[in-house]
Amino acid sequence: MPSKTFDRYMSVILIAVGTFFIISSTQISASTYGSSVGPDIMPMLLGIVLILLSILLFFQTIKYKSDGQKSEEQNYGKFLIMLGLALLYALTLEWLGYIITTFIFLLAGFQIMQKGKILYSIIISLSFTLVVYYVYVEVLQGTLPVFPEWFAF
Repeated sequence: MPSKTFDRYMSVILIAVGTFFIISSTQISASTYGSSVGPDIMPMLLGIVLILLSILLFFQTIKYKSDGQKSEEQNYGKFLIMLGLALLYALTLEWLGYIITTFIFLLAGFQIMQKGKILYSIIISLSFTLVVYYVYVEVLQGTLPVFPEWFAF
């Protein structure tokens, strides 16, 4: 059962984080050499998506019937683990490359949020990683670190 208090506070915090992403993305240069999509686009889009989803979460908390203490403790634990994973993702993205880092991050995140169904988690994580990479690099002509330099085929 979801926690009304936790979700409301988190939605407000995430709206602030999304706003920070949008404001900070305006400080980044609009384009890079050899790329038609600048490094400012992705943080801005992520900020907008984060704000929209947070607003949706805030209004969905109105529908909650009760506030469970046990679920709130579970939410805090999962949140802290996911926060740690996100920080680890940001620190290792350049070193491991987009595909490996994103796949591991999504797989771990899916397993933290709902244990089991490992095969589905692998398929969804890999599919999402490859589709986003293809769209960003091939369609939008952006650049992402694919694999680490030390990784040889």
